[in-house]
Amino acid sequence: MSLLVPQSGDIPLPQPGPLSEPYWQGCREGVLRFQRCLDCKAATHTPALLCAACASRSLEWVESSGQGEIYSWTRVWRPVTPAFVTPYVPIIVTMDEGWFILSNLVGCEDDAVAIGQRVEVVFHHSGGSDDIFLPYFQLVP
Repeated sequence: MSLLVPQSGDIPLPQPGPLSEPYWQGCREGVLRFQRCLDCKAATHTPALLCAACASRSLEWVESSGQGEIYSWTRVWRPVTPAFVTPYVPIIVTMDEGWFILSNLVGCEDDAVAIGQRVEVVFHHSGGSDDIFLPYFQLVP
């Protein structure tokens, strides 16, 4: 058993651009955002120019509740790069608003995870000199 912690150090980081800036600004503010189509009401993540469901360009940024449930997970012992602390547990979360996000689970032992568990977002600074805050998830007590 190992306590799952946020990654730090020389890890690969996202490169925010104009399309994703509202998402990353939300992360800096402690708010998880996603896009919703004004025409068909479909939720989407990652940031896009067009709705994946109906191809509308009428997308708005919406604040998420930050809660959802674990849809899938795995435990990683052989990291992508040596900068990653192992073990870590990537999870796919079905957010309460109906969209999916891939992240890591933190704040619990690596053997405490199960499909269907409720989780909530927590933000951690990337540890670099940038202004990137990454969304992680922890189990809801």
